[in-house]
Amino acid sequence: MTTAIKHHDVEVNGVRLHVAEQGEGPLVLLLHGFPECWYSWRHQFAPLAAAGYRVVAPDQRGYGRSDRPKDPSSYTVHHLTGDVVALIHALGESRAFLVGHDWGAPVAWTTAQLRPDLVRGVAGLSVPPFPRGRQSMAAAYRQQLGERYYFVYFQEPGRADAELARDVRATFRRILAGRPADGDGLLWYAPADGRLLDALADPGELPAWLTEADLDAFVAEYAPHGAEAFTGGLNWYRATDLNWELTAALDGLPVTVPALFLAGEQDIVTALPAARDFIAALPQVLPRLHHSALLPDCGHWTQQERPDEVNAACWTSSAAFGTDVRD
Repeated sequence: MTTAIKHHDVEVNGVRLHVAEQGEGPLVLLLHGFPECWYSWRHQFAPLAAAGYRVVAPDQRGYGRSDRPKDPSSYTVHHLTGDVVALIHALGESRAFLVGHDWGAPVAWTTAQLRPDLVRGVAGLSVPPFPRGRQSMAAAYRQQLGERYYFVYFQEPGRADAELARDVRATFRRILAGRPADGDGLLWYAPADGRLLDALADPGELPAWLTEADLDAFVAEYAPHGAEAFTGGLNWYRATDLNWELTAALDGLPVTVPALFLAGEQDIVTALPAARDFIAALPQVLPRLHHSALLPDCGHWTQQERPDEVNAACWTSSAAFGTDVRD
């Protein structure tokens, strides 16, 4: 019988992380993105545990019930990958599978780059391993897409924080189920005369993959933090200039562990300029790429929208990563 999900805290690098855990066996770390938490992996716990894995989904630093350093400089990729490394050790393990979605994907990719000795295999959902580029992501998006593109809009301290925290339930309804009103219906821009969320229409009826109970769960994790409910996650965006400065030594470094990539065809990430080119070039960055696919009729919230396909592709057998998990 599969045990229930249990919750506990783990101290890593001076930060307290809340984790949700289920099952026994080889460790799988599930790394969420923005604006999410452990609950984003609700459809993965039982299937993975039943398949013989120890499934652990942390609230990453800045999110949910975990600690929330105030300075954006505490959210560099070195801090975030350091949390993953420390978490593996704190859980009494020597190796893990890493699965990251949205911002969790760069954390997973970079951890695999830096510490392949600790990573059995890595899967990225939505976000491929983007090349470092000649400037930071924030600077590139500002140049290519303008000041009102959401990634750039997030750079100003306090502005998006207040907007998103004003009505947490409405924020989740619009971010998870709304659709941007730009020409392609994918790229998210703040209107010139309004707030960022004004560009996302309330969906009215929720999609089949998202229920009112799911919204209750997200609100319960975020609302207690008041005006700073989203600040920790927004600080990940505000560290991108510093990240670019700190990652020069990683430029061109491949991910040498077994790897997998999945994204939705309607994902806002795959709509970015050159994103499809990066996905096509994945075998050069991921020489042990086992599988790569774009899921039809799927948006950004990959593991929530299409849990069966994600679970089957990633974890229901040890062959998913082309390796024996019992090694």
